[in-house]
Amino acid sequence: MLIRYKKNMEKIAMGLLSFMPEEKKDVKKLQQTIKEYETNPDWHLFLWKEEEDVLGAVGLRIEDEINAVIQHVSVNPSHRNIGIGKKMINEVHRLYQSKYAVSANDEIQHFHNKCEVSNKQDEHD
Repeated sequence: MLIRYKKNMEKIAMGLLSFMPEEKKDVKKLQQTIKEYETNPDWHLFLWKEEEDVLGAVGLRIEDEINAVIQHVSVNPSHRNIGIGKKMINEVHRLYQSKYAVSANDEIQHFHNKCEVSNKQDEHD
């Protein structure tokens, strides 16, 4: 289940975002990223929760009246390759596609395309 990020989830969110290559091991950059999600109304961060565990994070920014760009996708390494990233991408599309053209930034694009391809295959099964 996708839940909206709240300040009391900061450590969990920072931990998840630290698994992303461009955020990795740079605490200052992570803090800036989290601060941007907390203060910029066009940046939206969500966490993926299953039962009591937060397993992933997905963040996007609203670029303009038309476009929303997924810019962060991260899953706890011990829960990877079981479809959580795909579920997060699908849920973001479901939440935003009626108002925006949802796409991904360069870092996420390959993964985003994989999710879309597998969705199309799911429809044909």
